[in-house]
Amino acid sequence: MALDGCGLACKYILVIFNIIFAVLGFAFLGLGMWLRFSGSTRGIFEIEALHSSAFVIAVTVLIALGSVMLIVVVFGDYGACSEKRCSLKVFSVLVSFLALAEVVVGVLVYSKSAEFRMSVVEFYSSMYALYLSNGDPVIGITLTFIHKMLHCCGVTGVSALEVVQNTCPKPDGWIQHIIMPNCPGIIADVFNSKAPLVMGMFVGTGALLIIALICSTTLSKKMSQSTSSPQYIILTHSTSVVANPQPSQHEFVSTSYPHPDQDPVFFTPLTVANIPMPHA
Repeated sequence: MALDGCGLACKYILVIFNIIFAVLGFAFLGLGMWLRFSGSTRGIFEIEALHSSAFVIAVTVLIALGSVMLIVVVFGDYGACSEKRCSLKVFSVLVSFLALAEVVVGVLVYSKSAEFRMSVVEFYSSMYALYLSNGDPVIGITLTFIHKMLHCCGVTGVSALEVVQNTCPKPDGWIQHIIMPNCPGIIADVFNSKAPLVMGMFVGTGALLIIALICSTTLSKKMSQSTSSPQYIILTHSTSVVANPQPSQHEFVSTSYPHPDQDPVFFTPLTVANIPMPHA
């Protein structure tokens, strides 16, 4: 069906949004599944006393978040690429819940930054200890990502003592060749001095979800307008409607219909005899 410029722009925005969402969803789900079922970490989930630990909660959140994101992507991509209004409506509902959850989590993190900070530090310490015990490559990649994102190095930061030096970023100056900021201290500093920035990240993500929601709603309306416009059949002979329902070579027929069962509208052209002539 034909879409105008606004409809096409919303369609392409949704496709790009869902591609990014799919990459993040696969990353979260893959990491969560590996940490849940890997031989080096599976035992943690079998100990009942650790079920409420920050590591178990974080892994569960990763799996749940990745699964929900991929479900959203399925409905969003199918609705945008195939122009299915039903899928777009489901996508809009799911994105609405995600946007609301993002804003709520951002407010909770800002209001309870101390508790959240300790949970993040505990999760990092658990990942650090697991990497020291078994050298799991996936955990090593995760530590490398955290170290580069925060520009820190392990729990000590001292190059001569830090055993995970291979996961640390490149030093910025000659002093950092000797000692770099340790990650627990950096995490605590982020939540102490940059709590509004952390909340802004959650709120910003929620704003992106709202933009996707607006594009989905706009695209659905444009599709509805496109299917509601009537189609016409113009005949050059008035008798062909009754005598010959099939279009002849002299007829102009519109071959696109919004619905298969919609009856066409016939317009009989005026002949010269039917055109009123002005009296002198």
